[in-house]
Amino acid sequence: MAKLILSMDGLVLKEILLSKERTTIGRKPHNDIQIDNLAVSGEHAVIVTILADSFLEDLGSTNGTFVNGKTVKKHFLQNNDVIELGKYKLKYMSEALPGAAKAADFEKTMVLRPGAMRKPPETHPPAAAGGPAVPSAAKAHADTQIGITAASVGAHAPAPAPAPVRHAMLKLLSGGNAGKELELTKPLTTLGKPGVQVAVITRRPQGFFITHVEGANKPIVNGKPIELQAHALNDHDIIELAGVNVEFFFKP
Repeated sequence: MAKLILSMDGLVLKEILLSKERTTIGRKPHNDIQIDNLAVSGEHAVIVTILADSFLEDLGSTNGTFVNGKTVKKHFLQNNDVIELGKYKLKYMSEALPGAAKAADFEKTMVLRPGAMRKPPETHPPAAAGGPAVPSAAKAHADTQIGITAASVGAHAPAPAPAPVRHAMLKLLSGGNAGKELELTKPLTTLGKPGVQVAVITRRPQGFFITHVEGANKPIVNGKPIELQAHALNDHDIIELAGVNVEFFFKP
């Protein structure tokens, strides 16, 4: 299991195991890692851990988040990376597993523009016909785009015999790219608009799950905000994220 070593001026203060999917860092007491220092924002950063891998997100902090001396907004954590928050340092330590995601894979981002996602076959009915109504709030953001980031997480790691694979898809229901589709072929897919609202969809043996990563508002599934823990997705669930409606469904 990955862990963080918190230190200041070379003095080790504590060791934190990354046993949760979502580990928050900040000055306020409700954070998982509280650092009571004015250089640290109330809600400074979050570390999301999926399977054997973790990535760091700055939550719009005042003084920024640094990794190995460089400011970051989103960073795939690798063994011995040092997160710097003012005078405090958090050293990330993890035993790398074969097939763990590479930083280069994590950073590949595709913005859904015309042609970036395939159109459904013409035999499919239009999204509006018999489909879920798109809230007016989503229509107001018709031009909002969704960024999708895919990372290969432990793709080649030894694992038990998998259950029959169900091929999951995302379909945009609103915005300038309404009707476009994307197949979820990676174990981890990041959705949203950095700095506004970000979530991740993970593929596990039990199915597909969505987890909140960044933003004041949590993603909405079928009209209800999800909790902090991972939320299981079902066929034809409607996800509202960053002003855009997306349908999750399984290929027949």
